[in-house]
Amino acid sequence: MRSSDTIHQPVMLEEVTKFLSPKDNMVYVDGTFGSGGYSKRILELANCQVLAIDRDPEALKLGKRLEKESKGRLILLEGSFGKMVELLKSKGITNVDGVVLDLGISSMQLNNPERGFSFSLDGPLDMRMNRKDTKKLTAEKLINHLSEKELAKIIYEYGEEKFSKRIAKAIVQKRRNGPIERTSELANIIRGVVRGSHDGIDPATKTFMALRIYINNEIQEINKGLKASEFLLKPGGKIIIVSFHSLEDREVKKFLVKCANKPRGTSRHLPKPKDMEFVPTLKILTKKIVRPTHEETLDNSRARSARLRAAERTSAPTLTHQSQTKMEGGENDY
Repeated sequence: MRSSDTIHQPVMLEEVTKFLSPKDNMVYVDGTFGSGGYSKRILELANCQVLAIDRDPEALKLGKRLEKESKGRLILLEGSFGKMVELLKSKGITNVDGVVLDLGISSMQLNNPERGFSFSLDGPLDMRMNRKDTKKLTAEKLINHLSEKELAKIIYEYGEEKFSKRIAKAIVQKRRNGPIERTSELANIIRGVVRGSHDGIDPATKTFMALRIYINNEIQEINKGLKASEFLLKPGGKIIIVSFHSLEDREVKKFLVKCANKPRGTSRHLPKPKDMEFVPTLKILTKKIVRPTHEETLDNSRARSARLRAAERTSAPTLTHQSQTKMEGGENDY
């Protein structure tokens, strides 16, 4: 058994800290605290301060020991990284020197069957990042109440599952006999209508991912977090993002390209489109996505699909601020 099967290991830790390059007296944000791997290493590398955010109260509870050991250098904040501006403001902090975001789910969450994230462990169909949030629908309510068409749409859009209609139809047929309440039930329904792939990936993988992303508004949170990072970073500050599937990475790439003012699919000899007439707010540090080493993927199976992108903040005002100066009114945001 690999160590990563039981203990959460921060993915691409060396690459993340190399791009971040922590320094004394600086302030950094770990937007996805999880098991605290990134925060711990940043604090080891420099006499700095880390504000660590997580919307999972259970993760923060486990991080209390590290917070105590840091003697004030680590501050734990409960909430989503999409709200990092407000969370940091509550601590009197309005700008930072670096932001790190790990967009994946932690082994700690996956390995707890009561959380309902894993198709390989039997447990209740929950999938909420914050189980205290009663306003969020659980996966159980989702699959037992949405229409076949709505389910297929979620599974296709958020899981990129080509058999989404087939899976949705099987779920609706099965729930006529009674509610689907367990992860093992749902996984077996999917396995009954979708063959396993040659690479050994479980047929339930994409559907479980889609439900988790939808329930926790993960794509919306990514966009909010990226925008908040641009707002908070000082000139020269770094943002490093580790994503785990193409859906996440597309959003990250799109934002970085936009902030770097790099046109895509247009001739360099043509004038820039109207929406690109602004000063770049980010300089992309990774011309191509950075992948984990072969050694890391052997030691940590979670790292196999990881991809890293990094950028550095310029001194230009945020994109929102620049656009507001060119028009009357507009959205009152960062």
